[in-house]
Amino acid sequence: MSGDSRPSVTDIRADLLASYHAGLAAVDGKICVSRFLSDHRPTGPVSVVAIGKAASAMATGASATLGAQLGQTLVITKTSHLDPALQHDPRFVCMEAGHPVPDAGSLAAGKALIRFLQGLPDGNELLVLISGGASSLVEVLPDQIGLDALQALNDWLLASGLSIHAMNRVRQAVSRIKGGRLARWIGPRPATVLLVSDVAGDDPVVIGSGLLATADARPLDELPLPEWVTAMIQTCQNEPVPTSNGSCVPHHIVARLGDALDAAHRHARSLGYLPVIVNPELSGDAQQAGRDIASLLQGKPAGAWLWGGETTVKLPPQAGRGGRCQSLALAAACALDGHGNIVLLAAGTDGSDGPGAAAGALVDGSTLVRGTAHGLDAGRCLQQADAGTFLEASGDLVVTGPTGTNVTDLVIAIKTE
Repeated sequence: MSGDSRPSVTDIRADLLASYHAGLAAVDGKICVSRFLSDHRPTGPVSVVAIGKAASAMATGASATLGAQLGQTLVITKTSHLDPALQHDPRFVCMEAGHPVPDAGSLAAGKALIRFLQGLPDGNELLVLISGGASSLVEVLPDQIGLDALQALNDWLLASGLSIHAMNRVRQAVSRIKGGRLARWIGPRPATVLLVSDVAGDDPVVIGSGLLATADARPLDELPLPEWVTAMIQTCQNEPVPTSNGSCVPHHIVARLGDALDAAHRHARSLGYLPVIVNPELSGDAQQAGRDIASLLQGKPAGAWLWGGETTVKLPPQAGRGGRCQSLALAAACALDGHGNIVLLAAGTDGSDGPGAAAGALVDGSTLVRGTAHGLDAGRCLQQADAGTFLEASGDLVVTGPTGTNVTDLVIAIKTE
């Protein structure tokens, strides 16, 4: 940082939070959808479907820009992520469902989605707004699969340590709407998909499990699936699952991880730090990533260092609370114990990080001392996937509530001289 005085840890923590929020603002679903529609305004009436954790914000952006052109709108989002103002507009039908594990609301949302598409006026263009979380929030299953089996599959996937790309390939294999199959119910009407991307590479087939993007046709043989999952997939393949009608629905990414990283980078620079976005994209085991980042920072000069992406956590049978960001942060804190000149933030851009209300954590060289003073052992908490308990005790959790976006995770560290 420029200047002669070294900032306090309190000041650095505030600067990290400000840079994180600058990143969030750059990928706000309302703003990004509104900007796109202002530049590509439809000519006639538009019906809207919005699905995902950012669905409420994205639908609000469409409403603000389209005005009287906006017709019937279906919003499907995670419980507690709905903007109450939408419920007072008679054009909106709003539903909440389970995430990260589908629930009865997810199946109800799937039925409502099909009814909505079947009942659209002939002259309306369709605008589909998709963000992360859609895979869990809406589903239509083959007759052979019920809710219990779907939940068991998703519980296993979430604990498996598989990448989101692999997880969504499995989800597509047991769905009647994912992997492009939803196109059957759209027919020949004009349709456009706007995406807030929460996956590496911004692949429309992976975002929300690709409701209107053709699925990956490769077999799943290379994935380490247990026999009961393979049997479930084979059962679904025996049913004549409806496929895409061959229509090519254009997809546009309106917000991505790179946008958030660039904005956080600019903000850190405006605060006087020398920021660097680190490549390659963050991935792999969350705890190992935290240790690797801590090791790298100890050998780097002063400045702000930024990563983005999505790590994984393989859950034990009795997992605690806190997701991949909290696991990464606590693992980093263990390696940075006693280092008074490095502070690190790891948080999801959607405002959630596994079980619990936290988006992530903001740790420093005294995190272990603060948590241990409450009788907790950081190593044991990491083994039990219970980083959230330790980080709550140390006072290091970051809580934002729903953010209106979802472009995976941001990790930002500041090192001073």
